[in-house]
Formats: sequence, C-alpha cells, structure tokens
Amino acid sequence: MAENTWRKSTYSGGSENACLEVRDGVPGVVPVRDSKASSGPVLAVPETAWAAFVRHLGRTG
Repeated sequence: MAENTWRKSTYSGGSENACLEVRDGVPGVVPVRDSKASSGPVLAVPETAWAAFVRHLGRTG
C-alpha cells in the first residue's frame, strides 16, 4: 500500500504521536494502521464494521 494514500482519521484527535491512519479507495475494506508504526501491520476492517465503529464514536464522543 502506497504511503501517500494514507490519511489521519478525524477521530485520532490530531496528535502527532498517537494517530490512527486510514486509507480510502480499497473496495470492501478500510485499511487502518498506527502512524507510529507506518511500516508495521495494517488492519483491514470490513466497510460495514468501520461504519458501525464510527457511528458508535458519534454516540459516545
């Protein structure tokens, strides 16, 4: 996955040291990684699960 396609999630709080990054444009999944470990593992979350997660954040945040 190319480095320039990642973006920080708006839910990461904008902190330079503790950011969640996501990648757009991958059919069916939302790739997620830790910005501190950009060459580390990537979690591929099904789009439906990611949408439910984001909805939950909206209710608790």
